[in-house]
Amino acid sequence: MWNLGIAPLKLVIGNYNYSSWSLRAWFFIKRSGLVFDVERLALFEPDFKSTILSISDAARVPVLIDGDHVIWDTLAICEYLRETHLANGGWPSDVYDRARARSLVSEIHSGIPALRHALPMNCRAKRRVELTQDVQSEIQRIDQMWCDPWFVSARERCVDLGILDAFFAPIASRFKTYAIELSPKAREYQTWLLATPEMQEWERMAQLETEVIELEEVGTPL
Repeated sequence: MWNLGIAPLKLVIGNYNYSSWSLRAWFFIKRSGLVFDVERLALFEPDFKSTILSISDAARVPVLIDGDHVIWDTLAICEYLRETHLANGGWPSDVYDRARARSLVSEIHSGIPALRHALPMNCRAKRRVELTQDVQSEIQRIDQMWCDPWFVSARERCVDLGILDAFFAPIASRFKTYAIELSPKAREYQTWLLATPEMQEWERMAQLETEVIELEEVGTPL
């Protein structure tokens, strides 16, 4: 059920440049074609905590507001939207494909801690960092996911991977920022994802921001 013609959803996000969790939810909603408003709260600004607490007790972005309903956490937002506004779109229709896609999303949602720490999302930057063995292992795992025969086949079969693409979007951005080397098949997927109109729009918005979060400005310029 599309929400055209009714009051739009609202998505509360952090900085376009830095907020990878916000990108996931925004990418999924945008690519799904839903009408929604965006409220941007700059991270680490003096009024951020009080403002986000007035919206959600979890005090984190993103937050989805749908009338009287407040939903937080990217995966919960995606699941809510597919059930209430997208006629269960976002996951594959086949039970096996759906289980595989959910397995990958769950792995990303709860995993890759070394990569998150060492390679923070920073859309405006072009940097190089020294990669630890833990980070290299997690990069190799992502490369393996993107080259997995099931994943390649699902994309060729036009299986609905909307939520999975949303979760991979910030990783593709990170790999671009830090010039991470990938195998040819993985690079092909990254190139496609970064070229989507949604990612192009997100990056344009990131370029317009002026806030700088020093903790996220890691590495040496390329």
